[in-house]
Amino acid sequence: REFLDYFPRETDREMILGPFIATNTCGMFDMIVRVEAGGVTGKAGAIRHGLARALEKYNPDYRPPMKRLGFMTRDRRVVESKKVGKKKARKAPQWVRR
Repeated sequence: REFLDYFPRETDREMILGPFIATNTCGMFDMIVRVEAGGVTGKAGAIRHGLARALEKYNPDYRPPMKRLGFMTRDRRVVESKKVGKKKARKAPQWVRR
């Protein structure tokens, strides 16, 4: 799908284009991206991280401005696993008094 169709929110689009703006490479590259799982904003963050890493591999001089803006840091949050005796990771069954 097209960039504007897939990312209707302006904030998601700005997030994705951040590495290009930080390195002054807007319009120099064409990108085709494939991302799986997660929501639209999570996908935008993953694309930003992948783009930043690709630009760094292309030219190592691009690393400092992207590092300063936090584009090189991976978001390590993952879903917590379900526990035995609980309905979800932390949700307990309803407590019965009698």
